[in-house]
Amino acid sequence: MFLIPMENPDKIAIPLFLERCAAGFPSPAQDYTSSELDLNDYCIRHPSATYFVRAQGNSMQDVGMRDGDLLVVDRSLRPQHRDIVIAEVDGGFTVKQLQTTPRLALLPMNNAYSPIYPDPDELTIFGVVTHWVHRARGNL
Repeated sequence: MFLIPMENPDKIAIPLFLERCAAGFPSPAQDYTSSELDLNDYCIRHPSATYFVRAQGNSMQDVGMRDGDLLVVDRSLRPQHRDIVIAEVDGGFTVKQLQTTPRLALLPMNNAYSPIYPDPDELTIFGVVTHWVHRARGNL
């Protein structure tokens, strides 16, 4: 697994438009912004416990995660049922949805893959995926 450590970069404020962008029928755009948005503040709540990793493969495609997407992972969060997590399985790392009930499982979000049923005493979670970044241009 290739980890990219989180550093404390300079804040970059990007305009955040007041109007939402319609994904259905278009609406006229407003000529002003409501505030500014810093993606570090938006995506990273615990900088010292956050790291980045790239997704590999298509086992999570049904939730919109694609091969090469940049995952934002927070190690300080306690994994909960249905969280997307980074876990160690058989000496390697995987990104899957955590199922805690009725039986512990790591679920792929692609029917072409099978669930993983780890031994609860041997499962290590390396963090909860809080966001992921998908490059739209050039990947359509």
